[in-house]
Amino acid sequence: MASDSLQQRIAALEERVARLESARDAVGDTESASREDTFWALEGLRRRLAGRGQVLFTGALDLPTGEHYEWQQGAFADGLLAADWSEHAASYAALGHPVRLTLLCAVLRGTRSAAELQEVAGLNTTGQLYHHLKQLTATGWLQAEGRGHYHVPAGRVVPLLVLVSAVVPPGSRHETE
Repeated sequence: MASDSLQQRIAALEERVARLESARDAVGDTESASREDTFWALEGLRRRLAGRGQVLFTGALDLPTGEHYEWQQGAFADGLLAADWSEHAASYAALGHPVRLTLLCAVLRGTRSAAELQEVAGLNTTGQLYHHLKQLTATGWLQAEGRGHYHVPAGRVVPLLVLVSAVVPPGSRHETE
């Protein structure tokens, strides 16, 4: 008897929850569609997370040089928070100089020779140029290809652009359609 009453109450609660969820879903369809359009990558990531926090960056691009890159990299947040970030300070420090950023941008745009890079960066001596190139190559942001020519390694192109996009204010980006 008590069990019949309990089963009836549970059935009534389940029916009420189903009606509430159905009403919420009907109202939220428009909001959900808008959110999925705006956060399509995030929504895809959530479907794959299995309850763990994760960061992801991805990109597909053609450089002015004609090179095509596609890249995706993700990491679980708990692993990133447990890592020793200071071990990677040299990689960040290499990007912390205006001349080095100018050099990387020039290389991505197609300027590859040391002589051209020296001119683009406005450096007076090859010693200054090679000082900056050494910092970038030592940390993997650039690679030498033959005598006096450089390129950004394929695995660094999208991550570099992600870092740049994280600090360039949205209003100042030269976005094209």
